[in-house]
Amino acid sequence: MLEDARNNVYRTANTEMLRAYWNVGREIVEEEQKGKGRAAYGSALLEELAKRLTELYGKSFSSRHHRYMRQFYREFPKWNALRSELSWAHYRMLLKVEKENAREFYIQEAITGNWSTRQLERQINSLYFDRLLMSKDKQELKLDTDKNKKVMHPANIIKDPFVLEFLNVKENENLAESRLESALSSNSKTIRTRDTT
Repeated sequence: MLEDARNNVYRTANTEMLRAYWNVGREIVEEEQKGKGRAAYGSALLEELAKRLTELYGKSFSSRHHRYMRQFYREFPKWNALRSELSWAHYRMLLKVEKENAREFYIQEAITGNWSTRQLERQINSLYFDRLLMSKDKQELKLDTDKNKKVMHPANIIKDPFVLEFLNVKENENLAESRLESALSSNSKTIRTRDTT
């Protein structure tokens, strides 16, 4: 029960972070850019957003990060289609995959195989999807891939610098696990409360 509860806390933090970044991307595309490729006032929009949000929420809100959030929304326009089993780091890597069928393949494999972000990155960089399509012995290639697999554990979500920044936990803070879980819990309650108001 305790392990399940902890995993639920970790997954809730991840889901809420994904939701927040997806909503920021949606806001940029739909409200600021009015659905167009860019806003009438150009890249100044992202720079201004970055400046304001970095002051309030930390360095993970750089203009570069806003570009990822905007792309995240564009590539995954349906919130319900996102998979909570994957972290923000997974999705950032998936944004680099241009072919939609390849991206869907990597999503499914990452979930089924419980791939860590390093494993996903390794498979994308080694063109695993393309190699599998061309392979005469697909089963052998899959077995070879599984041998080098690094499994993702829900607790590792919390160690992700993006998550710590999102939760407003300073990098040099020495947190006891109970304080970290408390921060996660209160942050997720705050986000849910904001969503319902």
